[in-house]
Amino acid sequence: MSFIKTTEQDSNYNHLEKMSVSELLKNINKEDQTVPNAVKKALPQIGILVEIVVNKLKEGGRLFYIGAGTSGRLGILDASECPPTFGVPHDLVIGLIAGGDSAIRKAVEFAEDSTTQGWGDLKEYNISNKDVVIGIAASGTTPYVIAALENCNKNNIITGCITCNHNSPLSQTANYPIEVIVGPEFVTGSSRMKAGTAQKLVLNMITTTTMIQLGHIKGSKMIDMQLSNNKLVNRGTKMIMDALNINEIEAQALLNKYKNVRLAIQNYTNAGK
Repeated sequence: MSFIKTTEQDSNYNHLEKMSVSELLKNINKEDQTVPNAVKKALPQIGILVEIVVNKLKEGGRLFYIGAGTSGRLGILDASECPPTFGVPHDLVIGLIAGGDSAIRKAVEFAEDSTTQGWGDLKEYNISNKDVVIGIAASGTTPYVIAALENCNKNNIITGCITCNHNSPLSQTANYPIEVIVGPEFVTGSSRMKAGTAQKLVLNMITTTTMIQLGHIKGSKMIDMQLSNNKLVNRGTKMIMDALNINEIEAQALLNKYKNVRLAIQNYTNAGK
């Protein structure tokens, strides 16, 4: 089957420079509305990979995201949100980007074209077959990502990917590919738009579902969240009040003592209050 890069095809719109602000916003929004349906079609692929990730993390493994440009930044964003949201260690979900941390803010020229740096970046974390590596590339052709996954495969490390083109080289390389086909971008080739939105939605699904399966959510609440600001302290206090049916002063005292919502609830319950 031939590989057609739909992310690079001409936009469904033309003469964008002649559109009013209202027209531009309306048409961008119209295109954005197609993204969730594209993700929906990929749910079976997402489910298979999430099951793998859950099992590996239960066995003491880690989840790595690796990408370049927007894709790399989205992986780092998702990874960085896991510790504060779910209370997990910072080295459980790790995001890597071509060009290193400086590329998070400023593009590093030709970094994505390296066929050696991706594997080198992973080796710095002592990557092993306990771990799972998910390559992220809208195009599905990024050398930095593909080469990293090829080396993972050679070392019996499970690989997945998130891409927005069907039958791409990256999909063919990954053990468990996820393909979210969003079609041409509003601005031709600007995969930071629909493709980026699709990748963000899938990343949300992967880590949120995984962390729920690992027991970091109770009911619908982030019971293991880090209390890193006043908003989260207030949220934690309310969670304790609701869970134990106690007043705000008692809940605050418990949270101040145990510094953690789960521990506060467990210790109160175990004390037979």
